[in-house]
Amino acid sequence: MTLPTASNTSPDSYYERHIFFCLNQRSNESCCADQGAQQAFDRCKSLVKAAGLAGPGKVRVNKAGCLDRCAGGPVAVVYPEAVWYSYVDASDIDEIVESHLKNGQVVERLLTPPALGR
Repeated sequence: MTLPTASNTSPDSYYERHIFFCLNQRSNESCCADQGAQQAFDRCKSLVKAAGLAGPGKVRVNKAGCLDRCAGGPVAVVYPEAVWYSYVDASDIDEIVESHLKNGQVVERLLTPPALGR
C-alpha cells in the first residue's frame, strides 16, 4: 500500500511523518521496554538521520509512554497514517525506515493486528 507524501498531506503539518515508539516500563507485566524498544528507537533515529530524512517537512522519531497495545509489543505507530507496527529485531526497523518512512510503502508483514490491544 502506497501512502501520501508531503505534497499531498496537510499543508499545516510540521512533519511529513512522525513515528512514536512505546518505551513504557511496567514492573509486573510484560512491556515494550522489556522487549528491546529503546534499542529499536535508537536505531530508527540513527537511520533516519543518516538517510537525511530528519527535520521539518520530513520525519520525526519520538519516544512515547504506553500506547496501550501491549499485547502486540513492542510497538510503534506512524502518523499521519496511523499505521501500527509490531517489530522483532533491527532488520524490522531497517525495513520500516526504508519502506515506510523513506518510500511511503507500508510494511504489511509487520502490521499490528487491528483488534490487538492491551
